[in-house]
Amino acid sequence: MIKRSIILVAMMCVGISAQASERISAVGSTTVLPVISQAAEAYHKTHPDLTITVSGGGSGVGVASVIQGTAQLGMASRETSSEEQAKLDGHVDNIVIASDAVAVVVSKAVYESGIHQLSIAQIAAIYHGKIKNWKELGGLDKRVLVIDKEASRGTRHVFAKAVLGSAHARAEGASIVSGSNNEEQMIVSRSDNAIGMLSNAWLNDKVRGVDVVVSGTAIAPTIEHVRDGSYPIARGLHVLLPHSASTATKDFVKFLLSEQGQAIVKQVGYLPVH
Repeated sequence: MIKRSIILVAMMCVGISAQASERISAVGSTTVLPVISQAAEAYHKTHPDLTITVSGGGSGVGVASVIQGTAQLGMASRETSSEEQAKLDGHVDNIVIASDAVAVVVSKAVYESGIHQLSIAQIAAIYHGKIKNWKELGGLDKRVLVIDKEASRGTRHVFAKAVLGSAHARAEGASIVSGSNNEEQMIVSRSDNAIGMLSNAWLNDKVRGVDVVVSGTAIAPTIEHVRDGSYPIARGLHVLLPHSASTATKDFVKFLLSEQGQAIVKQVGYLPVH
């Protein structure tokens, strides 16, 4: 269970100067960030002369950073668009290191009032502003606080495509636009009437994931349902690795796909690729 995002700078060992140390900068998705941060910390133990910095900003920022050459690794929690692929020009490997579920999350008070499952149509109606009070769905008599995400966020792309029909669809019912997973998790946990979208690994007692009803069956946002393909809002978690990347960067990506790296994926709360 993720309690906070981590921005890690793996420090150099004593006796290795900054000039002699190699640096890797990983930028992008705050969903992917905890995996890369924890992997960087573990990798540094056996590669103390390597400095790895990890920062968020969203999947769009991660892709753009690789396109612009300002980061050695991009982190993305969605597929790249055709426009992005054209700019990447076939010179970047898009590597899936994990998978997860995008959970439809509600405040604890909403969940405990009886909102345990929602259909895609109901979720879409909430985000389009057609359902405005939880009592319309059998819950408490409170206005629905609808949380959208910034356009650059991978979670938003995946959610909007699955629920609203297009990755770029408007959410007219939203009154708050959040950025990082930490920010949205905090908003939901401090509210008693919110709905939002978060990776399943960010659920906790105050941020509850509701089941999504598909063809009459309520499906929980769990790793098991990502694995069997039944959960309808699932996605791969990616790193973008330029073909021109250094050997150290390529070796770090190999570590992410190794048994130890995939154990970190599982520990964070995502589905390993192996």
